[in-house]
Amino acid sequence: MKGIYRNPALVLLLSVITCGLYAIYWMYCARKEARDYLADAAISPGLDLLLAIICFPFVYVWYYRMGRDVARMQTKAGLPVKDQSILLLILAFFGLGLVGNYIIQDDMNEVWKQQQQ
Repeated sequence: MKGIYRNPALVLLLSVITCGLYAIYWMYCARKEARDYLADAAISPGLDLLLAIICFPFVYVWYYRMGRDVARMQTKAGLPVKDQSILLLILAFFGLGLVGNYIIQDDMNEVWKQQQQ
């Protein structure tokens, strides 16, 4: 499974320009790509996004899980593992989720680049 390479700075910019709508779309896509790459049926992008929207504290869970799953993706791709789940959780807690999105997308791009080699 090859994921979609996205420029992390563009993810940030589009999220700001669209007042967060792109960030919501990106959150769904990132979880879906993680689920597909890891072949993990337990990852439910739609449910995760719905819970994050209707129950705001679930956003913290989303960032933690995404950090953990990106680390699993790095392991599968044979890359050095950078488990940043705690960092992402802290960033989200302090309202810096967009910085977390940048980090997640950057790490996922490394996985996609490794897949092309």
